[in-house]
Amino acid sequence: MSAPLVEVAIALGALAVAGYVASRVSLSVIPAYIVAGIVVGPNAPTSLFGVSLTLVPETEFVDVLADLGVILLLFFLGLEFSVGGLFADGRRIAAAGTVDFVLNFGAGVALGLAFGRTPLETLFLAGVVYISSSAIVTKSLIEQGWIANPESVPILGTLVFEDLLIAVYLALLAALVAGGESPAAVALDVGVAFAFLLVLAAVAWAGTAPLEAAFDVDAEEQFVLAVLAATTITGAAALAVGLSEAVAAFFVGTAFSGTEHVERIERSLGTVRDVFAAFFFFAIGLTIDVTVLATVAGLLTVAVAVTTATKLVSGTISGRIYGLGAVRSIRTGIGLVPRGEFSLVVAALALEAGGPVAAVVPPFAVGYVLVMSVLGTAMIQYSAPLTRALAPLVQTEE
Repeated sequence: MSAPLVEVAIALGALAVAGYVASRVSLSVIPAYIVAGIVVGPNAPTSLFGVSLTLVPETEFVDVLADLGVILLLFFLGLEFSVGGLFADGRRIAAAGTVDFVLNFGAGVALGLAFGRTPLETLFLAGVVYISSSAIVTKSLIEQGWIANPESVPILGTLVFEDLLIAVYLALLAALVAGGESPAAVALDVGVAFAFLLVLAAVAWAGTAPLEAAFDVDAEEQFVLAVLAATTITGAAALAVGLSEAVAAFFVGTAFSGTEHVERIERSLGTVRDVFAAFFFFAIGLTIDVTVLATVAGLLTVAVAVTTATKLVSGTISGRIYGLGAVRSIRTGIGLVPRGEFSLVVAALALEAGGPVAAVVPPFAVGYVLVMSVLGTAMIQYSAPLTRALAPLVQTEE
């Protein structure tokens, strides 16, 4: 039996057990899947007679399954919105996104300076704490039934703004790490990425009729394969030009949102999405080494407290920008607390940088993602008592 098949079998077993336990104790499956990855992954803090009990290594095969999970989560989120609506809402998206960036990226800069980190370390830390996890937030919105609520609109707008801005941030950071790429080359890379995005948005906006006809097939198998192919090919093309595959998948979803295929997609691909999404959260767990957290415990503790507060504040302000009342504005902030995949991308880039950056940022990032993914999903799940406690601080009425 091939090793990859054994690894996937073990992963599926661990995910099944974790999901069952989470459902029995009425908790979100997201942190359960992450913990499953930690327990059976390469960084499991257990051994027997000096022999590692690693059951599933961090492999390219699992990473591909995880990528499919991110793509499908954001594709389904896109089904709830239209490109025309996003363009029409550009001013509010920009306002909410700017508030989010100033408060949360600014908090990361303040943390770096307060803990005496170098400018480059500070720049990395700010990126880790700034961006919310599109995948975790989307899955949580679906789990809790928020996807059709008014607060999902500012949450989505902020996620789109963050995903676009992070493309520029990562390009600049990569240039700093490489040390040899000119500003003109960086600008060209960013320009190509955004040109691709504009083309994709234009197709999503104007391509409803062709999509309606192209995917009008009777066989369910052919329909599912065609939708998966269109989404994954677009995501792969986005990665090739330096853009997030998640952003690309989102716009593919918006393209389908104007067709009559939406209900069929949700019925046929909903379970497929959830299976691949489980692998995404499992893959996060595979990257987390809990034994290194002690080296950044102080910074991690302060960062969790500070950046949870800044996301709550920035999200609440975003809700007010969108005209929401106190409760829904606070829920906007709660919905943006989870951090995940992009923070780990920043950590991977820090490893390439080497030196003090590689010694501090990766252990901080994995610990931060672990805590914020669990804390964020728990806050969304138990948002009712949180909003009751915080609503009096927001001077508006529903």
